Amino acid sequence: MTPPAAPSPPTAGKRQLLLVTGLAGAGKSTALAVLEDLGWETIDNFPVRMLKRLVTMADETGAPLAIGFDSRTRGFVPADIIALVKDLGARPDLALTSLFLDCAGGELERRFNETRRRHPMAAGRPVLEGIAAERELLEPLRRWAEVLIDTSSMTSNDLQTRVRELFAVPEAEAALTLTISSFGFARGMPPLADLVFDMRFLDNPHWVPGLKEQTGQDAPVGAHIEKDPAFAEAFARIRDLLLLLLPRYAAQGKPYVHVAFGCTGGRHRSVYTAETMAEALRASGFSPTVRHRNLGSRATDAIEGDRR
Repeated sequence: MTPPAAPSPPTAGKRQLLLVTGLAGAGKSTALAVLEDLGWETIDNFPVRMLKRLVTMADETGAPLAIGFDSRTRGFVPADIIALVKDLGARPDLALTSLFLDCAGGELERRFNETRRRHPMAAGRPVLEGIAAERELLEPLRRWAEVLIDTSSMTSNDLQTRVRELFAVPEAEAALTLTISSFGFARGMPPLADLVFDMRFLDNPHWVPGLKEQTGQDAPVGAHIEKDPAFAEAFARIRDLLLLLLPRYAAQGKPYVHVAFGCTGGRHRSVYTAETMAEALRASGFSPTVRHRNLGSRATDAIEGDRR
């Protein structure tokens, strides 16, 4: 099946309204959760008869609105829903799109048996009969929907990615919260870092006269580190790796990324590298927060161990 094309961008100034429906078990809850992460206001199983009132009340926020409904929703009559939404679609201030989540009957049966959930239309009859009855009930909505996603062969991650591709709010892709930190291996690894880079291959300023009491935030220490023949190439490769990975983390919906740089004591090499990397990433459009775990620790020969 050819994937549906992304809906056309709404006219400037229009409020985005997305109606999300489909077969039970096809992924509506997953889709709504992703939309919420993307900055949409989301409501599931809202009474259909109150839809016009809800849209009017929500106009004040300006955020895109996604409303989920299915055969379990009160007042669910497909013909009435289509008529109601046609009225909303005629409003000049709304950009309305409908999304239908479909799935093969055999796969839905497997999902319900695996999770031991009861199908909403299978009371007193086999799951497949309930699925068939719901499919018949929802067929008008399926034909009417602008966007159709068949989740039969999709994993949850596949569906999340597809929803992001179709409905990401432009600002949402830039909403990655990035932390760049420094630490000392001698004082323990950072417990929650996503990526850790060991800078102990660089010459240690701790053993250079006049630099021990300074830190990676001081210019003489930075100049010493940059003199190391290995620094420039290693830094460039790490920077390029981060520029490759960070947009992909954002596209997969990872809201927080923590990149940690370590050296022995956490005062010189890791601090300078973290500060310099943060500057490079800012120049590429990111907004990292910089934290130095061991910057205030006392400079100690015993901690540093040796001249490397």
